[in-house]
Amino acid sequence: MQDHIRPALVTLGLMIGLTGLAYPLAITGLGQALMPVQANASLITRDGQIVGSALVGQAFAAPGYLHPRPSAVDYDAAAAGASNLGPTSVPMLAEQTARATAYRTENGTDAVPVDAVTASASGLDPHVSPENALAQAGRIAAARGVPLAEVRALIDAQTEPRWLGLFGEPRVNVLLVNLALDAALPPAATGPATEG
Repeated sequence: MQDHIRPALVTLGLMIGLTGLAYPLAITGLGQALMPVQANASLITRDGQIVGSALVGQAFAAPGYLHPRPSAVDYDAAAAGASNLGPTSVPMLAEQTARATAYRTENGTDAVPVDAVTASASGLDPHVSPENALAQAGRIAAARGVPLAEVRALIDAQTEPRWLGLFGEPRVNVLLVNLALDAALPPAATGPATEG
């Protein structure tokens, strides 16, 4: 019996040491050495203060800021997830219709991009489509009292292309645009970018 227990305990101790300690420490060290920004949650700071992450969406409601896509979890990272309602769900269709009406009214446009009325699977998507961002440019320019062309140019400059030119879709990071708006086109009376 002892001939079987001793090798089992040695193997258990070895595996705990390798997979429970050595491997996590090695991966953490590699992450910190090779990609420190990503390993530390891609945090964004302004004036020495953390204002958010480039990977997690947050709410912006002031008219002088780019608004994110809707969130089924009210941008709560601890509750990340979707509504789990199907495409024929009456409550979901009613909510999307209400969002579309509000978007048209708020932005003075008839075109409503799909990401303006649908929440992402996580509810924390930090990006909107370039179409969505540009449709909001008129409202942002009016609220900040600046020419529309300046807001559109800033959005164009912040538009991220497909990864490697092939994968994904072009996208605009809402937080990065709002921080760039504050830096380049200070708001008249909209408050800091970290306020919704």
